[in-house]
Amino acid sequence: MGSEDESIEQAVASRRERLLALRAAQELSNAPEPEPEPKDNNDDEDEDEEQEGKGSSSNGSMKFRNYVPHDKHLQEGKLAPAVLPKFEDPVAAAPPPPEPEANDDPFLNIAPKKPNWDLRRDVQKKLDKLEKRTQKALYQLMVEQEKQNQLAEGDDTNGTAD
Repeated sequence: MGSEDESIEQAVASRRERLLALRAAQELSNAPEPEPEPKDNNDDEDEDEEQEGKGSSSNGSMKFRNYVPHDKHLQEGKLAPAVLPKFEDPVAAAPPPPEPEANDDPFLNIAPKKPNWDLRRDVQKKLDKLEKRTQKALYQLMVEQEKQNQLAEGDDTNGTAD
């Protein structure tokens, strides 16, 4: 039994040592930091943010960039949203390339001038037939109108001769 009592006493002693070490570490982390010396107003904001980040890593406090904690103590660690640099479009800044000349290579300008040229080519025979029929129909209508006009004139002259 003596060995069991000794092992328990050793476990209690090692536990006490760990607890004391944890308390000492907690006291160091809760100790107020000495305030840094004031800087010139000409420093960039980026440098100030870098120093804040270095100070936060040394004291172990948490910084939140995208998360809003519910605990009021942790809300102090919330960082302001990052400022993105203005995007400059490299394509818009580049000058347009020079236009190629149409006479250089005929194979470069294969595209048709009108997008429906192939449809017109395929339908052209039917359109020609329709055009001939339309001309014939118009001629026949003209001839019929002339005949009616002559008949109307002839009736007028016949009626006045009585």
